[in-house]
Amino acid sequence: MKISGFTIIRNAIINDYPAVEAITSILPVVDEMVVAVGKSDDDTLGLIRGIGSGKIRIVETEWDLSQLQGGRVMAIETDKAFQSIAPDSDWGFYIQCDEVVHEHYHGAIRRACEQYLHDKQVLGLVFGYLHFYGTYDYVGDSRRWYNREIRIIRNDQRIHSFKDAQGFRMGVKDRLPSKLIDAQVYHYGWVKSPEKMDRKLRTLSKNWMGKSMKAALDARETVFNYDDFDSLAKFSGTHPEVMQQRIAAKNWQVDIDISRKRFSMKKRIMYWLEKLTGKRFFAFRNYRLI
Repeated sequence: MKISGFTIIRNAIINDYPAVEAITSILPVVDEMVVAVGKSDDDTLGLIRGIGSGKIRIVETEWDLSQLQGGRVMAIETDKAFQSIAPDSDWGFYIQCDEVVHEHYHGAIRRACEQYLHDKQVLGLVFGYLHFYGTYDYVGDSRRWYNREIRIIRNDQRIHSFKDAQGFRMGVKDRLPSKLIDAQVYHYGWVKSPEKMDRKLRTLSKNWMGKSMKAALDARETVFNYDDFDSLAKFSGTHPEVMQQRIAAKNWQVDIDISRKRFSMKKRIMYWLEKLTGKRFFAFRNYRLI
């Protein structure tokens, strides 16, 4: 069995992405790691080269900035990375550069790939998600945050990245038949100092986040304050080993009152129903569980 990792990155330093941690977190699982590095306004290429792993193969690309609206360029670049993996690989392990996999799950991931290796109807493996917010101490626990997504796909070049590269499809509409596995992705895209988060959002608003987001940012007199949430919970687990240095270097504090819940009546009912049953009803899925 052979597993190829793949990811895309551009302007990792400017936007303070934990790209090194993301890539490093799955290196023990994969046999090779394809990193599509877009032409950047900083030394992202040097950053990735500095990881120094023989498993890493860098593909230099240039993003089509005319495709920024809606994040379409993310899917285009993801497809470039996927198409660059070794032809003899059985699986492609996709990681975004603000996502990290805990080493606790490495064995389970390899076992799942082995388990479904010869079951050709399985085209994707679905991971659970933890979305951190503000600091490394809080996670989103509402329907506002997607709780599952495909991150391993079969090496079938009919599969392509979908919309803004959150998930995958085969053809125009077909969701991939997939299996849920015992592994989680830790998403750190919303963990930065308020100043860095403000700068990142303003950069994104110029690109693909749209006029409404830009207007909201322009109207704000202060930097990002992490007050825009509906529900958060305190995180009580451990973070991946590759994140420890970044966590130790954190130099900001965000005080969040997690007792505050901001729901409409309908969303409040759905929230508590999920807490009681452990199931998320009527949720959009980028995959089809079989």
